[in-house]
Amino acid sequence: MKSAAERLAFLVRRDHTLGNIMERLAAIHGHRPLVEEHRGRGTDDGLSLTHRQAAKRIARWAGGVAAKTTPGDVVVVATPNGYQQLLLCLAVARAGAIPAPVNDAMRAEEIDHVVADSGATFVLRSAHEVDGHEPLAKSVSAAGHDVAALFYTSGTTGKPKGAALTHDALVGALRGTAVYPNLIRHDEAVVSLPVAHIMGFVTLLGMAGAGIETYFLRRFDATAVLDAIETRRASIFIGVPAMYRFLLDAGAADRDLGSIRLWASGADVMPPELAREFKRFGASARVPGIGDVGQAIFAEGYGMVETGGGVAAKISPPYLPMGLGDSVGFAIPGYRMRVVDDDGSDAGVGETGELLVKGPGVLRGYWGDEDATKAVLDDDGWLRTGDLAKKGPFNSVMFAGRKKDVIKRGGFSVYAVEVEAVLEEHPAVVEAAVVGRPDDRLGEVPVAAVRLADGYDLVEADLDAWIREQLSHYKIPVHYIAVDDFPRTGTNKIQRREVAGLF
Repeated sequence: MKSAAERLAFLVRRDHTLGNIMERLAAIHGHRPLVEEHRGRGTDDGLSLTHRQAAKRIARWAGGVAAKTTPGDVVVVATPNGYQQLLLCLAVARAGAIPAPVNDAMRAEEIDHVVADSGATFVLRSAHEVDGHEPLAKSVSAAGHDVAALFYTSGTTGKPKGAALTHDALVGALRGTAVYPNLIRHDEAVVSLPVAHIMGFVTLLGMAGAGIETYFLRRFDATAVLDAIETRRASIFIGVPAMYRFLLDAGAADRDLGSIRLWASGADVMPPELAREFKRFGASARVPGIGDVGQAIFAEGYGMVETGGGVAAKISPPYLPMGLGDSVGFAIPGYRMRVVDDDGSDAGVGETGELLVKGPGVLRGYWGDEDATKAVLDDDGWLRTGDLAKKGPFNSVMFAGRKKDVIKRGGFSVYAVEVEAVLEEHPAVVEAAVVGRPDDRLGEVPVAAVRLADGYDLVEADLDAWIREQLSHYKIPVHYIAVDDFPRTGTNKIQRREVAGLF
């Protein structure tokens, strides 16, 4: 374990990259546990690594990547979800290439699009493909503003676009985590998130930077999560709101979760009443001879793929009731937020408009798509989030919903236009409208209204079977209805709010 002075030296360095970060963290945290993967359902192949072991593994795999690529190449990392996917991405970056991780929930056709759109020269599907080579002793040099990784997200055009994120965006914030006080206590975080999702990726990097051991579940299982917290006395849980609902359904109220000091959520709006309940389950202090007492902290982050993770946070400390401030957020240091009206002017306090953000995590642009980049990023670096917010006092904002037609299903983004485009490829479908329907467990679920061609009905069309052949499971509508025509505006646009009222 390194001294405070050496940690401070890490803090002030400005040349951290995705390729060298684990090597440098290993120099600080050494043999401190990095990750232990849950071994459920009879499996015994879960990773169990220290920081130093992970750094050695990355260097070895980087040697294999370097043998198959040249610096600047894009490598699609299409491995199963797991901590190994993160390490492989770091290995790709160490070799000077650009990793583009993809979720293993994606169908083959969706992955093929990412490969074609990114111009990838190599699709990495298993660590075995890059193992057995001489370790790459030194990371290929890169600047902080260089593109470090591509994270693909569907856009308003319906096709996934690659958000090009820089080294500063992905690892710049880790400088501060090195001074986390893990010398005086051992924290462990229970995490079960998709690594190819920006929230999962930056969460795991953040835990590594702070020297907090991660107990990682490759597939979310509410009972297994509760078991892990209870038996391992974990102090942190990080998930999306839908996971908290599943934990409650699985009997969280009847478990001993008093070891948790921090509950954290992101990727979707957290219902205040659910956050309040979990605050009461956790503990903020340990009294000798008594044990854990009090309430936990609840933290909710706001961010998106295009911002490289969180840019604003809402924190409810122990004993502070969550009331009017439940949805008020403040920008994370280094970021700025603006609320603007339709003509781009700054909104006044109490007024609602589109949220704009600026900071080191904002994407360089969409890979190979200059028009899409210009549509969201202005010359001064302000990103149009497409989300609505109400401007509050002291540079705070109150999140007011989404301007884009995005459905948040259990933390995953479902873009209506993408699903509609697939439905309208069916010979029976003339026109489709996909909207979100509130769901107690998942927040929202997609539902679809379709206008059918003459001679077809819903049974004959079998739209569910059609769409399952082409899209990931979380994008599939849970219910379909047929309409003679859609409610429309004066310019013949479909009124989505009116369509939602049909379900």
